[in-house]
Order: sequence, then structure tokens, then C-alpha cells
Amino acid sequence: MNRHTAQPDDSPGDSSKVEGKAGNRRIISLPIRLLVLMLIFALVVELLGLVPAITAFRRSWLNDRLSAAQIAALVVEASPDASISPAVEERLLDGVGVMGIALGSSGARHLLSNDLMPNQPLRTYDMRDTGWLEQMCDTLADLFINNDRAIRVIGDGTGDVAFVELIMDPAPLKSAMLAFAVRVAGVSFLVWGAAAIALYWALMRLIVRPVRRLAGHITAFEREPGNPARIIIPSGNRDEIGEAEQALERMERTLAAELRQQQRLAALGLAVSKISHELRNLLTAAQLMSDRLAQVSDPVVERFAPRLIANLDRAINFCESALSYGRVTEALPQRRPVKLLPLIDELRDNLGLGDHTPIRLSADVPADLTLYGDPDQLSRVLLNLGRNAVQALEQGMSTNATSTLATNTNGKPTVSASDDRPLTRAISISARILSPEERRTQPEADDDQDALAEAEIRFADDGPGFAPRARERLFEAFRGTTRPGGSGLGLPIAAELIRLHGGSITLEPDTRGACFVIHLPATKR
Repeated sequence: MNRHTAQPDDSPGDSSKVEGKAGNRRIISLPIRLLVLMLIFALVVELLGLVPAITAFRRSWLNDRLSAAQIAALVVEASPDASISPAVEERLLDGVGVMGIALGSSGARHLLSNDLMPNQPLRTYDMRDTGWLEQMCDTLADLFINNDRAIRVIGDGTGDVAFVELIMDPAPLKSAMLAFAVRVAGVSFLVWGAAAIALYWALMRLIVRPVRRLAGHITAFEREPGNPARIIIPSGNRDEIGEAEQALERMERTLAAELRQQQRLAALGLAVSKISHELRNLLTAAQLMSDRLAQVSDPVVERFAPRLIANLDRAINFCESALSYGRVTEALPQRRPVKLLPLIDELRDNLGLGDHTPIRLSADVPADLTLYGDPDQLSRVLLNLGRNAVQALEQGMSTNATSTLATNTNGKPTVSASDDRPLTRAISISARILSPEERRTQPEADDDQDALAEAEIRFADDGPGFAPRARERLFEAFRGTTRPGGSGLGLPIAAELIRLHGGSITLEPDTRGACFVIHLPATKR
């Protein structure tokens, strides 16, 4: 599989652009944008409320003029012979602030006017049947449209007066509306400004500051992820920000633990490389000595010497692989048909198990069952599983109250029991070829699907099994063991080798001891 890694552009020009963009973002910070947004919102609300307020003022102002006009007209009618001098009439009209007044009652029309009555067409506002929307439009027209034409206002009368009509100059109305708008706008801006400042302070304290705290801790943790002092301490608030702080704390603690684990693994990899270098030299010397054993004519030596030499070769190759890559990496398997039964016989010899040892290894495997894989890597899979099982069984035997584990003169484990009865433990390996309907894995693209089958191997022991905590991370390096002195590497290595073959390994639940179920490619019979 090809992997493409994007290369970062470290040119100074691009760096300055990034810094410039970051600087621009800092200038228009969140509090400033929040304050500007609140002021804009207050201005829009003020404008939306100001027009209806001016419209109500205009209606009230015109009704006041209509009431004053009716009173002035009634004064004229109450005078003797319903007539007054032109000087008094002029004073009445000036007091009301109009050019002319007309009253309609009992089918008659009474007119009171001065010499300033206009001859041009008038703008008429009938206050009796005009809706609010039309009145607001008239208000905006009086404020922003320059029109010097006089206006005629008609309103309802009181008593016997059916209606009141007056003619007036629009300038006093416009001046009054502007003065009212300035007063209302000033008071409203003061109120809304105080409310905006109070809301801004509340948002700064309740939202912006906690968000800034979160951002600051994230930035500090990014710079020093390995420093425990950079982990955020939740404020304890019972809101969404408090939940975010708790989630951030859990994430930072997890990341810090993973980073420390990675650092330890890196240091361990360096140590393994150094150890592998020295171990390779020692194994090479041992290989030279083992070559001489092959020349001995003793039957026992002739039986075990080839396997000893093969194991030394595997160890040397593994050390050289560690030195080549700087860490332990598994090579791709060199696949070929491999019979399983000889690998089990080799495992029995490598573990030192026999008929007279307290741990017995039994195999229920067809003699012609043939796997398709790398014989060296498959042997390592069985060896890691076997060593894990033997160590678990020996630990269980050592804690048995009626028995003690010892070693005989041949280096084989034996048991001495209080009742002189032998105490044995069993490791069993069984295998079979699955039918096409039972297959769980799919052949890889470079495999011949018609020529391959799938084998199921069960590797079981009757030991104490695994604790629930160990089962959760059974195949993770350094985490899948709860046994004192265990490295936690055997099962992860076995799982990795099996995955390289396109197979799978699982721990069967609810069984006595431990039972691993392995699926591997095999050749069809």
C-alpha cells in the first residue's frame, strides 16, 4: 500500500502570512465582536420602536390641535351675533397655531380663517378612519419629504359638532416630531446602552472568560503535552462549559498518559536495539558452537541439534531485524504449504513437555492438515501461545496449597504433592478445515481463492484463565498481562503474526482456563 505524506511548506513568506492572519484575528477578538453586535442589535431595536413612538406622538399632537380649534370656534359662536373683530380672530388662530378652522354641525359649516389661507392644493389627513400603518407612512413623509404645502387635518368633534377641520403649516408639526424623536432616541440609547453594557459584562463573565480559559489551556497543553501542570482543572460549573472542561480534562489526561507510554516505548525501542546488537553477537558465538554439535554421533544430539540451530537462526534474524528498523517490526510472511502436526511436535520439544512432566501437550490434528503460511512465523505463534500457557499453568500449580513445583535433574518441571499423587495440567491443540459456509476470513487479492481453505485451530489449557481486566486489552503490548513478571508481549506478537497471514485470533469466552480460536489460510485436501 502506498502512503503519501503531505510535506509542510516552511517558507518564510508563508509563515509571515499565517502570522499576519493570526494577528488580524486577535485584533477583532470575540469580546469586541460581541460588543459591536450588541450595539447593532440595540440600534435596530431602537429604530424599529422609534417610528411607532413618533407616529403616536404625531397623532396626539394633531388631536390636541383639533381640540384647541374646536374650542376656539365655539368661543366665536358664543359671542354676540356670532361675530368677532378681525384682531380677535387673528389672535385665536395664532393661539391654536393654524390658518383656518371649520366646524360641521347640523348640516351647517362654520369657517374661521385669516389672510394666510393658501390657494394651492392641500395635503389632507383624515384622523377618523386612518389605520396605524398609513399613519406611520404619513409620519415618515412629514419627516423626510420636503413639502411646503399646507396640510388639512380632519377629526371627530364633540357634542353637537360632527367634525373639526383645520388648515395649518406643516413646519411646526415637523419640528415637534424631530424634537420628540431626539428626546426619545437619547433616553432609549442611554437605556439600551446601559443594558448592552450589563449584558456584555454578564456574557464576558459567564461565557467569554470560560471559553478563553478553555482556549488557553488547549494552547498550553499543545505546547507542553507531557507536562501534567498543563492539564485543565475543571471549575465545577454545572453547565455546558463545565461539561466541556470535564471532557477536556479527561482527554488531556488520556493524551498525556498515551504520550508518556509512547515515550517509554521509544526509550524501550532504543534499549532493545542496543540489547539486540549485543545479543546478536552472543547468539552468533552460540551458533558457531552448535555447528560442532551437529558433528557428534550421539542420537539425542542428532535429534535436537538441528532444532537448536534453527532456533538460533531465528533469534539472530530477529535481532538483525530490530537493528535494521530501529524497532521490532515483523516482515511479511514468505508463504508456502506447511503441515501443522510437525510444528506441534517442534513446540512440544521447545517447551520441554513430555509424558513424565506435570504439564502435558495433546494434539488432535489430522496428519494431512496443511496451513498456507510462513513456517518460521507460524512456529513463533505456537511458541508464544505455548509459553503463555505453560507460565499460567506453572503459576496455578505454584499457588496450589497441596503441591509445590520443583525441577528434576534434567531441568523438567515436576510436582511433589502432600499425598504423593501426581498433579498434571493439560494443553490441548485441535484443528480442522472449515466448510465454505463456516469461513470467517476472505482470501487476499494475491491468493488463489479456489486453492485455499480456512483452518480453525483451538489452543486451550486448563489453567486459571484471564482476569476480566486483562481480557479487555489482551492483545495490546504491555497491557494484556496481570501476571507478576510478565512482559505482555507474547500474545500481541502472536496476534500480529496471525494478522499478517490474513487470519484472526480471539479468546473464547466462558471456558475453563483459556481457549484461543485461530483462523488461518490452509490448503485444500
